[in-house]
Amino acid sequence: MVAPEPGKKIEIQSYKHNGNLHRIWESSLVLKGTESIVIGANDRTTVTESDGRKWITREPAICYFHSKYWFNIIGMIRQDGIHYYCNIGSPFVYDEEALKYIDYDLDVKVFPDMTYTLLDEDEYEEHKQLMNYPHVLDRILKQNLSHLLRWIHQREGPFAPDFIDNWYERYLTYR
Repeated sequence: MVAPEPGKKIEIQSYKHNGNLHRIWESSLVLKGTESIVIGANDRTTVTESDGRKWITREPAICYFHSKYWFNIIGMIRQDGIHYYCNIGSPFVYDEEALKYIDYDLDVKVFPDMTYTLLDEDEYEEHKQLMNYPHVLDRILKQNLSHLLRWIHQREGPFAPDFIDNWYERYLTYR
């Protein structure tokens, strides 16, 4: 697999299990790009929904994607601290067009004090039936959700102290 180079601006595309485009983040700056990890940053980037609606992100964010894990993590830098939005989704793939992954509905919202809320469980159950997620996929997604929650509890990966701040400082050197 090709990896995006640091300093390059890329588009991020999320899809649904049935192959339909779900959401596009227009421009994220690659801070680290390897075959297994992509760390990007954006601030006030345009997001396009599948129905064509557009909105602009409100704050700087550091995005973490891994080719092994079935989740990605967005650390949003706000006045009251770092808020995280975690998507349960397929490992990323990158081609020259964009970084791409499949969004599997389940999300975890993590607050600055590291408490969290699991979101969209009913949407996941609905899409699991509608799109016929195989049992093995359901098991993989639930195992990765458990792995993500362990990272939150143990403050590993992007939840480690200073992870987001350090990558944000690197992002500022490109501006």
